[in-house]
Amino acid sequence: MHHFQYKNNIMHCEDIAVPEIAAKTGTPFYLYSAATLKRHFHAFDSGFKGINHLTCFAVKACSNISILQQFGRMGGGADIVSGGELFRAMKAGIDPGKIIYSGVGKTEAEMREALFAGILLFNVESPQELDRLQKVAAELGVTAPVAFRINPDVDPKTHAYISTGLAKNKFGIPVDSALQEYARAQQMDNIEVLGVSCHIGSQLTQIDPFIEALRKVKNFVGRLQGEGIEIKYLDLGGGVGITYDQEDPPHPHAYAEAITKEMQGMDCTLILEPGRVIVGNAGILVTEVQYTKVNAGGEKEKRFVIIDAAMNDLTRPSLYDAFHEILPIKETGREKQIVDVVGPICETGDFMARDRLLPEVKQGELLAIMSCGAYGFTMSSNYNSRPRVAEVLVNGDQVHIIRKREDYDDMITSELLVEVP
Repeated sequence: MHHFQYKNNIMHCEDIAVPEIAAKTGTPFYLYSAATLKRHFHAFDSGFKGINHLTCFAVKACSNISILQQFGRMGGGADIVSGGELFRAMKAGIDPGKIIYSGVGKTEAEMREALFAGILLFNVESPQELDRLQKVAAELGVTAPVAFRINPDVDPKTHAYISTGLAKNKFGIPVDSALQEYARAQQMDNIEVLGVSCHIGSQLTQIDPFIEALRKVKNFVGRLQGEGIEIKYLDLGGGVGITYDQEDPPHPHAYAEAITKEMQGMDCTLILEPGRVIVGNAGILVTEVQYTKVNAGGEKEKRFVIIDAAMNDLTRPSLYDAFHEILPIKETGREKQIVDVVGPICETGDFMARDRLLPEVKQGELLAIMSCGAYGFTMSSNYNSRPRVAEVLVNGDQVHIIRKREDYDDMITSELLVEVP
């Protein structure tokens, strides 16, 4: 469910017609619905109301501080993977006692920042990371709270690039060797073992892989208890998928029911790290058609719709060959054509859709690239020296610019001219 609907043949975001926003902000821009963000967070979080839990939004999915602030006000925490994401979460007012720090490559500087902030947990992913964290915590005279991210070797049945729970993936510590790391951590003066963490991937559309992973984690927790190591937190990660095309992911309440049932008898707080399922369908990318053209010759005629959004603005189609529905902002009833929707970047891989059946569009008209709230703006760049786009949040009949469009000066603000003989 989202709040991008046609009214009188014009797409609206909640109570505002999208062309009105485009006229004021220019294109392209990311557009988010506050009502959808709130609805999705509540739908996910409320499914676990019967057990002790903490919902930590995965900042990497959508990191604008105004959006993070919305989740913090609803009682949510943050799952971070960098010092920059910690900075954002803190600026957004997220309680540091609700921040979980994941990621395989934490630097000493990042560890210090998180220890100063007083975060809830570090999800440690390697023996060397544990050693480094002990060293940094000892230098600061503090104790670092840790969980170990174990790799359960479970196939999440998702895209290879967003699978994280197989033995061949870089994430976590294999179950068979994790026990000795827990025992080692127990002997360290500046480490406090508090939890177990597991995250198997993103855009999962079945519940079974989650349950398989949870059962392996439960078995491992039992082994820890047998060694006298008590676990206070179980971090099951995120990964519930959304509908981009024909996917049929489980409803968050069905996911919650299955997880809650499987956790019966476990005396610990459940931590969840949803990202895409909260924000994916809460955002769109609005773009203007610059040109249409037909390339004749070859085996068949080829039609192109050239827009002002590009692969630097939305990377997923080029990176994953990901599907995003594309809709005209104004319904025209025109005959449909098979087209490639492409951007202006000098790469053949700069496309939003290939061989897509769309109603005929004309120069100057607006299109909505749907389901862009997750991994849209956060993965954008300045490739081809293109300023990053604006982000806009609609709340009912109120329009808020939550990120200004970059200009050329913004792009070079950190660069320096030097005299090189």
